[in-house]
Amino acid sequence: MRIAVGQFASTEDWQTNLKTCMTLIDEAVEGGADLLVLPEDSLALFIDEPARIAEAAQPLDGPFVTGLRAHTEGSRTTVVAGVHEPAGDGKVFNTLVAVRDGEIAAAYRKVHLYDAFGARESDRVTPGDGEPVVFDCAGWRVGLMTCYDVRFPEMARLLVDAGADVLAVPAAWVRGPAKEWHWEVMVTARALENTCYVAASGECGRRNIGSSMVVDPLGIVRDRLADRPGLLWAIAGRDELADARGRLPVLANRRFRVDPSIRPAEESA
Repeated sequence: MRIAVGQFASTEDWQTNLKTCMTLIDEAVEGGADLLVLPEDSLALFIDEPARIAEAAQPLDGPFVTGLRAHTEGSRTTVVAGVHEPAGDGKVFNTLVAVRDGEIAAAYRKVHLYDAFGARESDRVTPGDGEPVVFDCAGWRVGLMTCYDVRFPEMARLLVDAGADVLAVPAAWVRGPAKEWHWEVMVTARALENTCYVAASGECGRRNIGSSMVVDPLGIVRDRLADRPGLLWAIAGRDELADARGRLPVLANRRFRVDPSIRPAEESA
């Protein structure tokens, strides 16, 4: 599988962001990408007034996702990007959508909301139901998780249990003391402990770190970006995956299952 990961500085205007996504899609298609992973807030980002995301939210049949779908027609490249959907209660869902050849291949609503480091994503976002989302891409199985999800190892393990060989992790990782280190450790750990590939896309710009990367099943960073817009490339190989899982059989050796049931919100508070 040929993987491309794109990062950019999202704006408040979805039309501007759609044009940026289309440019990255064109580059990925031209380079023969099977999978392109774009950031969490690809639809829109309101840094100073985060509650305004409800104004920009669109259903999956809205113009932003429709534009992504149209731009992938006739291509084998699957594009994963982050959007916000209306949740019907004044809040939104933080959703990943995977589109390929003009169709939606998969959608995942973020489960772990970023109520940490002084932020309160749950004030404006409704969590998803926790069902692992894995889809087929070029003969591989790709699992979806979003930003803060990467801090929860059971989330990645559930996706791998569901058959994922690659984890796509769109993010908008906020800058802060040691936060860049947290990102690198978590992304690398999720790859190494599950002997899978991780393709992580970080939104860059005024607030977020960027630092997109692809990590292989033995925890080696294959390529990375710094804090500027760009596109990186990596190859996932079947022989390499099998060799890693043969030499480091952590999935076979483990003694515990992950319980897929969701804790009630009051227990998680």
